[in-house]
Amino acid sequence: MKSFSLPDYARIKRVQSFQELVTTPFADGVNALCWERALSGDFGEIVDRLAGSEQITTLDEAFLVALPVSAAGAVAVGRLVADLRLLREHGLAPSLDLIRGYARDEDASVVRTDVYSFHADSAPEPADTYLCTYHGPTSEGVRNEEVRRRVDVPATRAALLELYGGLDDDGFSAFLAEHCYDLHYEPAPEAQPFSFGVGNLWRIAIEYPGCPVPPCIHRAPDTAPGQSRLLLIS
Repeated sequence: MKSFSLPDYARIKRVQSFQELVTTPFADGVNALCWERALSGDFGEIVDRLAGSEQITTLDEAFLVALPVSAAGAVAVGRLVADLRLLREHGLAPSLDLIRGYARDEDASVVRTDVYSFHADSAPEPADTYLCTYHGPTSEGVRNEEVRRRVDVPATRAALLELYGGLDDDGFSAFLAEHCYDLHYEPAPEAQPFSFGVGNLWRIAIEYPGCPVPPCIHRAPDTAPGQSRLLLIS
């Protein structure tokens, strides 16, 4: 496994515990909290036990604890169950997913809106996103200063206006929001995306009315054929 180094970026803050992760407010521009962890156990064994063709398979606790695994696999199962419970006890609704691939927005005429595109999560009220990759390619982030909204690229905005068939007014803004076009970002040529790392539990800021910081811009990684991810997200 490649060693992980937290990016030297003022918007990311390292925390030392789950309690610190859930209680530290986003402020002073910080929009991502990372609880770095070197986890024990064989998470790859869990993935190998799960044959199937579905792009996304959601795993619950009962299924996990019933898996026939080795001692190292059992350690990994224990960690997964513990993390699910930590988030549920905090009032969240986590999902543990084996991901072989997400649907791609192949038919996008102007702006791709799938999770492989750099984007911000959003909600109508205060909320955050929690995520941890236990196995496989990890989520990627990019610095806010190295991206711009795709709808702010003049040529893209003009194409979207043509698709909308109206004026650049409040109705157009509502159209952009309805289709999530305004949540996707174009990285600058010099942008340097960074890995979220394996085993680390992140809490990232999302876009909602009154959010005190910019959202954390991130994306799902590309996966090669036959490659799978084990991801916890809430």
